[in-house]
Amino acid sequence: MSQPASVTNEHITTWSLIKPYWVSNEKWAARGLLSLVVAINMIMIGVNAWFNTWQRVFFDAIQQYNYPVFRHSLLQFTAIAIALILLGSYRMYFRQMIEFRWRQWITAQYMHEWLSGRSYYHIERDKLIDNPDQRISIDLQEMASTTLTLSLDFLSTFVTLLWFGNVLWNLAGSLNFAVFGINITVPGYMVWTSFLYAVVGSYITHRVNNPLASINYQQQRVEADFRFSLIRLRENADQIALYEGERSEERALQGSFKHIRDNWRMIMRYTRRLNFVMVSYSQLAIVFPFIAAAPKYFAQTVSYGGYQQTISAFGTVSSSFSWFISSYSTLAAWRAVTNRLKEFRRIIIQPKLLESAMQAAKHDGIYTRITNTTALRVRELRLLHPDGTPLSTIGKIDISPGSRVLVRGASGSGKSILLRSLAGLWPFGSGTIEIPANARLMFVPQKSYVPICRLKSVLSYSTNANNFTNVDCINVLQACRLGKLVDKLYVSDHWERVLSPGEQQRLAIARVLLQKPDFLFLDESTSALDLETEAALYQVLRQYLAHAAIVSVAHRESVQVMHEEMIEVVSDDDYS
Repeated sequence: MSQPASVTNEHITTWSLIKPYWVSNEKWAARGLLSLVVAINMIMIGVNAWFNTWQRVFFDAIQQYNYPVFRHSLLQFTAIAIALILLGSYRMYFRQMIEFRWRQWITAQYMHEWLSGRSYYHIERDKLIDNPDQRISIDLQEMASTTLTLSLDFLSTFVTLLWFGNVLWNLAGSLNFAVFGINITVPGYMVWTSFLYAVVGSYITHRVNNPLASINYQQQRVEADFRFSLIRLRENADQIALYEGERSEERALQGSFKHIRDNWRMIMRYTRRLNFVMVSYSQLAIVFPFIAAAPKYFAQTVSYGGYQQTISAFGTVSSSFSWFISSYSTLAAWRAVTNRLKEFRRIIIQPKLLESAMQAAKHDGIYTRITNTTALRVRELRLLHPDGTPLSTIGKIDISPGSRVLVRGASGSGKSILLRSLAGLWPFGSGTIEIPANARLMFVPQKSYVPICRLKSVLSYSTNANNFTNVDCINVLQACRLGKLVDKLYVSDHWERVLSPGEQQRLAIARVLLQKPDFLFLDESTSALDLETEAALYQVLRQYLAHAAIVSVAHRESVQVMHEEMIEVVSDDDYS
């Protein structure tokens, strides 16, 4: 099934990642905090300019042995230092406040997008991207933090450059020299010298380290893969221990870590080159202003204090011009993070775009619609593999309220896929599914999801636990032979580890009894139970859900006697 071009070519820009928070319902608080941080930055630039002027007075006092001015300058320095300490502390405090508020808002947005439209399911089913959990938990935080850091630093650097560039222009004056008898005057020569020095350094830095962004992108991916492997081992510790699979897992983890090692070596190589350029640049920058300002000083046109002030101003201007060099590694990491988030953003909105585009263009697909009938109906349903090859032809199905239907067929014929298509999770195929209005459908897989929370919340998943009384929960637990759990409704635990597979299946049936769906679909949902318990649970289902339709996928002959109708699924290909 081909995808419309408008879906696959959806363009996501970096600005589209950054903009939403600043125009959201929190925009005024966000803009206010940002304005406060910018104001603090501007005040700090003014204090630094005061410090630059202070240097001229201080060193002139030393040169002239003027003790009263020297002592007064020390008092001024105390005021400057206190101001910079307080301003620097509160600037960081408020910047962290913006960062977390932004991260909190954007994380909520991305989690909503990831979960809505079952994007999380499509991502995993079709293997669209790697590690969406890392992109939400880490990449979003990095994007907010690094964007603020880079943008605020750039703004401060730009204002600092304008301010101190003007100071340096006036302090250094013009440089006069003759070439082949021609007198040449360069106004503000130290500003131009600083600019040319930074341009050359920036060009070399970019040329030498351009691949660093893509390498950082890869590093984030392989780190996330390794972390996922560790989590998977922890979650499946029981099965691994039973198989004595420790050596196999260790080999797999070593293989996963090898990708980290190989990519890290590339990062080390390029970081070494970057550091070589940056250290060389910074070392030359130490002596360069002394040399550049020396002609004026030895010509005795500036005092020693003026010479020191000029050198300090030159250092500030040179540092401002060198923003790209000093921020290069941060920019590379930021670019890698935004690329991962652009990819993630494109993927999580793709299912919604695809669905709307297919409906608008009337592409082949399984179409679900809500009707005013009481029965669930399937018409001309044909199931396909994701690559478009035939799986099975279902044709026509009518499931009425109160009916008991068994779905049978060989392994791989498409029984579970049929249930997924009814749940709206399988778009590969064609046909129509009609669902009664306001009907509640509930699907119970062979291994149900058991969240880590209070037992009452496990029972009521995915609805609100407050919708049910404790008595309701106790009754369904006892009905499913889980009486030992009745006093643990408010106990929070990792229930998937605490309960056996059979107990988990009984807990899933208790969840069904509590929530009372109109149409219940059981996919091998009692396979871990003994025959007597299985029969007892089906009897309980018939009592609790007398008016509901129950559709079961099962291989056991014992299940067949509990149903009055049968759907035989036959594969269209050789996959069975």
